[in-house]
Amino acid sequence: MNNFPSKETVERLRREYPAGTRVELIAMDDPYTKLKPGDRATVLGVDDAGNILCEWDRGSSLSLIK
Repeated sequence: MNNFPSKETVERLRREYPAGTRVELIAMDDPYTKLKPGDRATVLGVDDAGNILCEWDRGSSLSLIK
């Protein structure tokens, strides 16, 4: 079995996070990013793997995994 979400899960994420939605980072455990809790981004879309593609106000384009 793969680690990809089902088509239904991806479609739910696309409905929940349409392009243009604003999101705020709650927590981050990636030591290589400068993003911090409270940073905000605009959603660009959701890819087929269920990653939420974001354009961060700080200039980063790091995607989110929900």
